[in-house]
Amino acid sequence: MTTDSRSDDLHAVNPSDAYARPAQTFPRLTDEQLERASEFGVVQALPRGTLLFDRGDRAADFFIVLEGHVEICEPTLAGLKVVMKLEEQQFTGELDLFSDRECLVVGRMGSIGRVARIRRAQFRRLLAAEPDIGEIIMRAFILRRVGLMDHEQAASTLIGVRGSAETLRIYRFLDNNGYPVHLLDPEHAPEARAMLAERGLTVDDMPVVITAHSVVLKSPTTRELAVAVGLVERLDPETIYDVAVVGAGPAGLAAAVYSASEGLSTVVLEAEAPGGQAGSSSKIENYLGFPTGISGQALAGRAQVQAQKFGARLAVPRRVRELSCDARPYTLALDDGERVRAKTVVIATGARYRKLDVENFDRFEGSGIHYAATQMEAGLCEHEEAVVVGGGNSAGQAAVFLARHAARVHILVRGPGLAASMSNYLIARIDVSPKIQLHTETEIVALHGRRHLEQVTWRNRRSGAEETRAVSNVFLMLGAMPNTEWLGGCVALDDAGFVLSGVGFDPRDDGGSERQCHLLETSRRGVFAVGDVRSGSIKRVASSVGEGSVVVSSIHAILAEM
Repeated sequence: MTTDSRSDDLHAVNPSDAYARPAQTFPRLTDEQLERASEFGVVQALPRGTLLFDRGDRAADFFIVLEGHVEICEPTLAGLKVVMKLEEQQFTGELDLFSDRECLVVGRMGSIGRVARIRRAQFRRLLAAEPDIGEIIMRAFILRRVGLMDHEQAASTLIGVRGSAETLRIYRFLDNNGYPVHLLDPEHAPEARAMLAERGLTVDDMPVVITAHSVVLKSPTTRELAVAVGLVERLDPETIYDVAVVGAGPAGLAAAVYSASEGLSTVVLEAEAPGGQAGSSSKIENYLGFPTGISGQALAGRAQVQAQKFGARLAVPRRVRELSCDARPYTLALDDGERVRAKTVVIATGARYRKLDVENFDRFEGSGIHYAATQMEAGLCEHEEAVVVGGGNSAGQAAVFLARHAARVHILVRGPGLAASMSNYLIARIDVSPKIQLHTETEIVALHGRRHLEQVTWRNRRSGAEETRAVSNVFLMLGAMPNTEWLGGCVALDDAGFVLSGVGFDPRDDGGSERQCHLLETSRRGVFAVGDVRSGSIKRVASSVGEGSVVVSSIHAILAEM
């Protein structure tokens, strides 16, 4: 395996680079593994230059190199550029083989050779029948996608002001969905203006996205962007799924993994990107099995691949507009006009952070006010002061993470301290950090700035003292409001809008007779609620994953009754 010079330069400065781990990212199968894997396909002798798969293909096959080598190329404005070579006993593919999304790269024979060609259906059988080979392939696919993103290979180019709300919206969407993106800010990258001029555009048209297909989009909607980069998968309107999971946070992804692994046809409908609120966490350190911590985005990414490996369909971005519950199978109406039918529904839409009741709030939302603290937002705070509002674990994780980049981080809470809502390990880190300052019984009362947030004023609720500081980035992690507007009265909610569920609720079934509710079932037969959206749930990642996994036993019970 070889990589281009850009990759070699990165190896020197980034020891965590996926391409610097060739034994895992581009492994070689043993002779015995090669023999077993090849039995799932057909051996083909191919001349140099034969196209194995093209950028934009939605059903690329899996290839194992038996003789010769395969070139993996990225489309560029100057044509195809070879980014790596796969040699004998290595294999092609990355995460698009688990979905019907468009392939990001091009594969072609770099020499005369032989390959074992394995079709999609047989590829899934290989993963199930040969778990040792499947483990090697899974790890390689994940690392390869990480490599594409880190090296910005096969990337869409985003031209826009780095801190603007629209630029951040587009960047977050692509990044959170695991799509390579190359950001160019005209203020720091002169070539950006030249690229705009070549296409008859100016800075007034920003943000502009230029896809790997050279499609130019001016300030695209999320849906337009998803279609252009090949993220949107086709859904068969005639299919009736066993399970439709609405929401791809930890609870929804867990439900998808367990239902699909047990042979249930499963579709996951997600409005933005996998991860939910947990996806905004820079590092979760109290999740079982990850003693050094894992980011919410990484956890969601692994769970997504796990669900897809077992055959679950993940449809993004597909916002559910309405649940029609008058007849079964249930019908979910999507915002793009499509409809999905399912015998059971799992509500896993989670909750969203509350907003501040402060003048000018809407003006600065996305231009200084954030709901996630990832590497992108941390870069905006470099050597500046930042504010985190909230006293829960997400707020603590954000503060600790941002303190590595910002000059100072201010935590604002309305209560007298953090002990009531934050884990002790985070409180201890905040206490010893010289760059984090806790302000108790304090709230933001004013936001100031012209185009972007420039200053923040907060007030101590006890003393009334106010302080105004130069702050350009505020991170809100305040409580939770349920995402249940789309349910339209189909299921019973509590006074705060969270979904009621549980054994002993005694709902009425479709026939009007009383019956005992299954675990995590709502007032509607066959409709379940898991995770943060459920009334009385424990707002922790581990408990959400637990609910998503155990709900499958109740789903089996409902399907057995049908």
